[in-house]
Amino acid sequence: MSLQKLMEEHIKSLREFANTFFKNKFGVIGVAILSVFIFMAIFAPQISPYNPMDVKSIGVGKPFSPPAWIKIFNKDIPDDSVFGIMGTDELGRDIFSQIIYGSRISLIVGFAASFTAVFIGTIIGLIAGYYGGIIDEVLMRFADILLIIPGLPLMIVLAAILGPSIRNIILVIGITSWPSIARIIRSQVLTVKEMKFVEFARAAGCGDNYIIFKHILPNVMPLVYVNAAINIANAILIEAGLSFLGLGDPNNISWGMMLFFAEQYQALLRLAWWYIFPPGICILLVVLSFIFIGHALDEILNPRLRLRR
Repeated sequence: MSLQKLMEEHIKSLREFANTFFKNKFGVIGVAILSVFIFMAIFAPQISPYNPMDVKSIGVGKPFSPPAWIKIFNKDIPDDSVFGIMGTDELGRDIFSQIIYGSRISLIVGFAASFTAVFIGTIIGLIAGYYGGIIDEVLMRFADILLIIPGLPLMIVLAAILGPSIRNIILVIGITSWPSIARIIRSQVLTVKEMKFVEFARAAGCGDNYIIFKHILPNVMPLVYVNAAINIANAILIEAGLSFLGLGDPNNISWGMMLFFAEQYQALLRLAWWYIFPPGICILLVVLSFIFIGHALDEILNPRLRLRR
């Protein structure tokens, strides 16, 4: 088969997948929400009126100034006591700018940590499920140990030992999130490796690596895609949690760090709801978007779920 025909078949399969995906209402909603945040992250310097990491952004407004539109409900508030569409923080920095730039860190951590966890979990699941025996026993017992240990305390300890940085948070989330993925992939591999086409490949003299990556891996990729989407949501939540506990990177603005500083400077006691709600709502929306995308992928890639519709 020529390269041109291969490309045409690949494009045709992508179109069929896209058509099926966008017929799923959860998938459409998830992609729409995620697209907004990706647009924010990419064009943050163009959208944001200030760079929150620049010292020049400090004091652009009064500390804990409410958003300007609050004057619609209370016209007695002085004009110099309100600022922007989301107000200011304890240093007088624009919260809207922090929300825009915070999307970058949250998405970077989500994608990178999920890729790390899914990559490790997929490789270990493939090896354990295909080879079985002592290899399977050792790898799965190690995974069980990590699953038994409470996840959040383990992440807190590792993050505290490694130090506060985005790279370390990605590493901590990645190396503690793979066991459940490995178990799911392994269970699928145990089924796939007993199928006829795998037996024919062995009979034809194909090596283990060829069988694993040419025949077994493509059949477990649907699970990989679904777990990747769900793990991005989990990673974003975990980053927000670690940052809220003071283990985030203070040199970068993220939604979790915004909640941490809001708690440190008693925004709730000051009734500065405009400092608390925006990052919390953004975390909720981006996590929901990946859950919706994962749900849509599961329906599309799982024939049994498709038949129920």
